[in-house]
Amino acid sequence: MSFNIALSGVAAAQKDLDVTANNIANVNTVGFKESRAEFGDVYAASLLAGSRTKVGDGVLTQEVAQQFHQGSLQFTNSALDLAITGTGYFALASDPSSNDYTYTRAGQFKLNDDNFIVNSSGDHLMGFPVNDDGTSSSTALSTTEPTRIPDSSGSPKQTEIVDIKMNLPAGAEDNPIADFDPDDPETYNNATSITVYDSLGESHVMTYYFVKEGLQADDGNTDWAVFASVDDVMVDIEGGPATSGGGTLGARLSFNSSGNFADQVPATIQTFPLGTANTLSLPPQNAITNGANGNQRVTIDFNFDSDPLSQSLNEPTQFASGFEVTALEQDGLAVGRLVGIDIDADGLIRASFSNGTSEPISRVALVRFSNDQGLTQVSNTKWKESIASGEALAGEATTGTFGEINSSALEQANVNLTTELIDMIIAQRNFQANSRALEVNNSLNQTILNIR
Repeated sequence: MSFNIALSGVAAAQKDLDVTANNIANVNTVGFKESRAEFGDVYAASLLAGSRTKVGDGVLTQEVAQQFHQGSLQFTNSALDLAITGTGYFALASDPSSNDYTYTRAGQFKLNDDNFIVNSSGDHLMGFPVNDDGTSSSTALSTTEPTRIPDSSGSPKQTEIVDIKMNLPAGAEDNPIADFDPDDPETYNNATSITVYDSLGESHVMTYYFVKEGLQADDGNTDWAVFASVDDVMVDIEGGPATSGGGTLGARLSFNSSGNFADQVPATIQTFPLGTANTLSLPPQNAITNGANGNQRVTIDFNFDSDPLSQSLNEPTQFASGFEVTALEQDGLAVGRLVGIDIDADGLIRASFSNGTSEPISRVALVRFSNDQGLTQVSNTKWKESIASGEALAGEATTGTFGEINSSALEQANVNLTTELIDMIIAQRNFQANSRALEVNNSLNQTILNIR
């Protein structure tokens, strides 16, 4: 019997050494969780046996239990390196159509050739679909989808409104609008330009020309004519009363004796459709020729408020100072190309594009279990759900008991190398002691066999 007891001790010491060696081997494995060999004594007695004199029957390995405490964080330069601080696992799927999930704390992710976020094994990172405002439409694991990063922001937006705030110089000389010629700077007082976009996202330079008509006897206001061109092609302003020598329709801005904006004609200043020929001017205008929307109109917003009691400081002015444009903005967008990815602590993935826009893409799904130690371990620092672990419960980071997600960081193995080396020395001594017990038992048996 003593042989079996000592042999069980040798096996237990060997198991302890194996577990310790595995922990040491994975000290640099991202997301690795150390294991601990847990032992129990073996004791068996019959009903009528004397329990006071009964000797135990050795030791056995009850479980190699993984320890899921937090590992330290290592910060990196990649936004797709993710670490969880607190409770939770990343959900992975082997391919986009698979519902066979595995779970990991290792957040070394990258983009594959189809722009899906994957780990080094090619497993897809699962995320919750999000609305335009970034809120998740569902937090059920069954609704998660592989996370894909688009390389463009989708359809461009044609310019609809150009917002201008400026000062026109009160001391400028009068110019007859009939002589206006965009190619002759002597026939207009000032000009400014802005880049606008058509329905295909192509950029065009829109230029505004200001011609001072001078003081009007009928209302005592000073009038300025406004003309517009796109890519050096003159375009009409719908309903405009001012006509240049070339037959282009313009608009009129009026300022009172205090230099404040008094009136504009027409009430809504819109350029005539930019991409089609028209009958209002000769020769026909055709500023956009690339097949974009031929009915595009651009409204020029001078921020005029018709209520004299509500004069806004943002309206154009005519003061005794130089020509100054204080604001010039438009609402169109070109086609954007991906320039960056940001991942918030709550897992929201937002893509930034070269046209200055950003949009939410997905929200990283986190999963937790009632019993982490019940998870079934698989290779590549991953686990699978089991009966002992309980059902996978999905949710968003920073909600409930879920931890937060750290972008540009990785969770290191939670192995304490110093502790493991000490455990190895202890396991080695246990192995030696049990081996010595086997030797002693062998010597006693040999002695008995040598009795004559």
